[in-house]
Amino acid sequence: MKPTEAQSLDLVRRCCRALDNKKAGDLRVLDVRQLSTITDYLVIGTATSEPHVRALRTELEKALDSVKTHIVGFETARESGWAVMDAFDVMVHIFTPEKRERYRLENLWRDARDVSLKEVLAQGERPRRRNVKPGGRKAPRRTPRRSK
Repeated sequence: MKPTEAQSLDLVRRCCRALDNKKAGDLRVLDVRQLSTITDYLVIGTATSEPHVRALRTELEKALDSVKTHIVGFETARESGWAVMDAFDVMVHIFTPEKRERYRLENLWRDARDVSLKEVLAQGERPRRRNVKPGGRKAPRRTPRRSK
C-alpha cells in the first residue's frame, strides 16, 4: 500500500533531522511526485569527507530503523563520495562536495518543486512546554535538595 503524503513528509522530516543533526551541509528536498514513478521526494545533502558520508549514512539508518521504516536499499561504494538510500517514497543522496558538483542532481531534477527545509523541519515539532505560573510569570526552576 502506498504511503499517504503525510507519511511521506514525515519520512522526509526524519531524514532531514538525522542529517541536520550530524551537520550535513546544503540540505535540499525536491518534490518529484509529478516527474517520477519510482519515488516522491529526493533529499540531497553534502558531507565534508568520506568519513562524514559514512557517519551520515549510519545516522540515517538509525533514525529510520527506530521507526521501523522499510529501507529498500542502501548503496555506498567505498571511497565513492556518494551514498544513496532508497526508502521507496523517499530517496536520500549524500555526496562529498566534489561529487555533488559533478553529478548536480538538482539540475537533473530542475523541474521538481523545491520544498522549504525550514518548513519540513518545523512541521511536526511539538511546542516546548514552558514552566509558567498563573499570571504569566515564569516559575522558578526547582533544584533537588541534597541530603545531609
